[in-house]
Amino acid sequence: MAWRRFHLPRQFRKDIMASSDILRLRINDLCKSFATVDEPLVVLNRLSLELSGGDSLAIVGPSGSGKSTLLQIIGTLDRPDSGTLIIDDTDPFSLNDKQLAKFRNSNIGFIFQDHHLLPQLNVLQNVLLPTIAFGKGTDDQVQRAHELIESVGMTDRINHLPSELSGGQKERVAIARSLVMSPSVILADEPTGNLDANTAGEMTTLLLDLQKQFGAILIAVTHSETLAASMSQQRELVGGALTGSSTGSSTGSSTTDQ
Repeated sequence: MAWRRFHLPRQFRKDIMASSDILRLRINDLCKSFATVDEPLVVLNRLSLELSGGDSLAIVGPSGSGKSTLLQIIGTLDRPDSGTLIIDDTDPFSLNDKQLAKFRNSNIGFIFQDHHLLPQLNVLQNVLLPTIAFGKGTDDQVQRAHELIESVGMTDRINHLPSELSGGQKERVAIARSLVMSPSVILADEPTGNLDANTAGEMTTLLLDLQKQFGAILIAVTHSETLAASMSQQRELVGGALTGSSTGSSTGSSTTDQ
């Protein structure tokens, strides 16, 4: 199944060019622990990170090292014990619950290993889901959804339910859904974990191509060496902090924890 390059409107392309290479995500001294019978389990320990528009980062590390916890905090689905998270000059944890939900919906796109498509909705409706979280989607958003669905090669499946799609097709829908609100940050939790090698390679290429076009930050938690090597940065989460600063298939800035 083929996809085509998504062509952005001229003004939107100008906005993206202006936002690329600008610091858009900053984490400083992030700490998170969980209570246990004996003593607190420290998962994140003064973790710091800076990323600019267009950067892609693979976070690797053993199971239980805190990768998913970090992703949940960046996605504002969980709160740190201490430290700061700034996305586009906004501290999301300073917002009230309603404001935070709107901020998350507008600024953060999610791609889950199990896709999390609603079974009763077709492809178009699933892609449009973020646009109706706080009201009816606009005509421009509907048009954008159609264009994204075309760009991921799913136009001929636009009215199909998730039960009628393969794993790779569901992943394409999830990628389109993550981009429909033009987020600043895209978070992917094992995005190719349930796919065969060929399909995983196709999805990696597709995701990175679209992410670069949109000038968004892409952060992926993965055990896949292939996916990690495709990202502009790879960092390992060890002892609650990000270590290393290797460069992958493209250049990008990074900040190493001290």
